[in-house]
Amino acid sequence: MKKIITTLVLVLVALTTNAQIDRSKQPESGPAPKINLSKPNTFKLNNGLTVMVVENNKLPRVRIQLEIDNPPIAEGNKAGVSSLMSSMLGNGSKNIAKDAFNEEVDYLGARISFGSQSAFASSLSKYFPRILELMADAAINPNFTAEEFEKEKSKLITGLKSGEKDASTIASNVQSALAYGKNHPYGEITTEETVNNVTLADVEEFYRSYFVPANAYLIVIGDITFNDAKKLVTEAFTPWTKAVPPSLSYSEPKDVQYTQINFVDLPNAVQSQVVVENLVDLKMKDKDYLAALIANQVLGGGGEGRLFLNLREDKGYTYGSYSSLRDNKHSKTRFTATAQVRNQVTDSSVVEILKEIERIRKEPITKEELENTKAKYAGRFVMALENPETVANYALNIEKEGLPKDFYENYLERLNAVSIADVQAAANKYFSMDNARVVVVGKGSEVLENLEKVTFNGKAVPVRYFDKNANKTEKPNYDVATPEGVDANTVIEKYLASVGGKEALENVESYALSAEAEMQGMKLELEMKKTSKEQFMQDVKVMGNSMSKQVLDGNKGYMTMQGQRKDLNEDEINKIKEESAPFPELNYLAAGGLTLEGVEMVNGKKAYKIKVTDNKTVYYDLETGLKVQEVNVQEMQGQQMTQTLILDDYREISGIKFPFKMTQTMGPQSFDFIVKEIKVNEGVSPADFE
Repeated sequence: MKKIITTLVLVLVALTTNAQIDRSKQPESGPAPKINLSKPNTFKLNNGLTVMVVENNKLPRVRIQLEIDNPPIAEGNKAGVSSLMSSMLGNGSKNIAKDAFNEEVDYLGARISFGSQSAFASSLSKYFPRILELMADAAINPNFTAEEFEKEKSKLITGLKSGEKDASTIASNVQSALAYGKNHPYGEITTEETVNNVTLADVEEFYRSYFVPANAYLIVIGDITFNDAKKLVTEAFTPWTKAVPPSLSYSEPKDVQYTQINFVDLPNAVQSQVVVENLVDLKMKDKDYLAALIANQVLGGGGEGRLFLNLREDKGYTYGSYSSLRDNKHSKTRFTATAQVRNQVTDSSVVEILKEIERIRKEPITKEELENTKAKYAGRFVMALENPETVANYALNIEKEGLPKDFYENYLERLNAVSIADVQAAANKYFSMDNARVVVVGKGSEVLENLEKVTFNGKAVPVRYFDKNANKTEKPNYDVATPEGVDANTVIEKYLASVGGKEALENVESYALSAEAEMQGMKLELEMKKTSKEQFMQDVKVMGNSMSKQVLDGNKGYMTMQGQRKDLNEDEINKIKEESAPFPELNYLAAGGLTLEGVEMVNGKKAYKIKVTDNKTVYYDLETGLKVQEVNVQEMQGQQMTQTLILDDYREISGIKFPFKMTQTMGPQSFDFIVKEIKVNEGVSPADFE
């Protein structure tokens, strides 16, 4: 009976308590918990190397990270020397040849890599002593040979050449160079000329000067005891000669005097690269550091950021728009707001980005935005604590950045204390409207006219002109006169003559093409077959597996995407028919309706612009007559997408010239397909179109 009465009392108490809760109000948050963050064991070698050890026995693995915390290093007219040095580090040592070194690392199932101011290694615990020994040997006794130097130099120059026409690469170089100045370490541009200035002796001198232990930290994490780690590291790294890097000075970067557009003309650009930037002086130890991060997150930190919601979700200008705010203890750094946008909306995108920056400065963010952003940072922080690397990285930050010892222990408490007013104050401090530099890299013939009309808050935003190396230049001149007596038909006729002649092309019944490209380290294979009977097959493979295939056999066809097949509808069949002929220009002449829209610059050369349809434009070189570019506008998911094909490196096959380099660009992606083989009137059968 007593138990029954007790139970009833508890139920009544629970019901009474529940009745007193006002569920219309969100419960108030309790105080943020204080984090009990374990600390790594630390010791220091006589040469200046600081070592941090974090024991974690969950997995039988150990990883080691070397970081040299030097101030920014100016390379001057030998920009690229640090890249060459980093690519040569880890190629064995003076004690073990490159091949033997790599074979042993692979045999042990380990990884070792180097940067110009860093190194990394990872292995199973039982192999760690040897891997540490190998990494230390490669770091302290590098094997800089003339053969490796020439090989890495050639690779670096090849990479630079491939970026000479890439809008993203050019935009990145120009943004930094204009923000910092080209004499500042963060503003230097590495070019073929500066790389050719570098000698093997320069690489060796750079290594001796800057790959030194004075500002170096070594982090050991994993299944190893502190005593064992100390013994192994002391033995391996004590031979590293004690040295201090040279002290460098450089001019303090400054913002522009007034907001302006800095334009770089890139005639082959299919999209405009837009960035609004200004310099900031932000360090992790600053009191408003967290408020500044929250302001940036709300503005453009991801898919819920205001920039993304405006330029993509609302306007449909771009795939995405984001902002970034960097901290640096050595130098001023940058705030940037960026987007890759269609040419037609370049000017509008500039205005919308400026509007969002101004709005977050003038109007307080909402309580919901603040709470959601705090929750994101808190979640990331708590999740990171589950990784043993976090303990070491946080301890390293405290050492490098001069942070209070309790910086991370009180992180959640300080995050919780950030107010709406704090965020607005940080936005006003770090996001500039009076001294903003708007860098635009794009196709001037299509975007410049409207860009020069941009106004903001009733004031015209002036445009200044620069080349791809951030040098001041004159405004591009697009007034290229069309030669007398030239029309669309004469342009097409010249093209047909330049590639082999109309009669030779009419005798082509079919051709087969195979080409390859690289995508993020993976090989793309392209196979294409065409006939004069409205038959077409194109198959794109990734690592040997078909990812996208289109097949047309007269009036029927299909397409597959990652194994899913779909029959082509009438509209799709008609579009592919336009491309199915071995040489569509023969059909252009027969059908008529072409329009010569003038002369434009394509890849630095004059080209006739021929409008074939409302969605297709083709460009032919003024001098050679060869086709150099095709631009197609397609409708995808309610948005217009521009697809560009750049044609280069023409070679003769069976008396007809074909392009052996085809650069395919769609959205932010670009692939250089290099043709491996072309067969004319052979290599094609009816089975190819089944």
